[in-house]
Amino acid sequence: MTQVITRESLQSRMQHGAILVEALPEKYYRDWHLPGALHMPHDQVRQLASALLPDKDADIVVYCASDTCQNSHIAANLLGSMGYTRVSVYAGGKKDWSEAKLRVESIAVTP
Repeated sequence: MTQVITRESLQSRMQHGAILVEALPEKYYRDWHLPGALHMPHDQVRQLASALLPDKDADIVVYCASDTCQNSHIAANLLGSMGYTRVSVYAGGKKDWSEAKLRVESIAVTP
């Protein structure tokens, strides 16, 4: 079973080089995402993991929209089945992060 972590644990891990992965569709990632997060939709994990996450022993934290969203759990379980050894889920996701009014990033869309 994948380890579920809190926002405080996530922030500590971010300071120590954890790799953040957003498991939502591209639109939501473009709107805004956690600082430095990679984009890997839950339904594209098998296709994208080796290119985006070459180190199977890296500290990886997957998140999605909120504690009711299952995309992060699906992605984390797939990563685990592919041999990734240190995968966690930040279950609070974007909802918890934004409620804490923490810094986010977005991708500018040019007209």
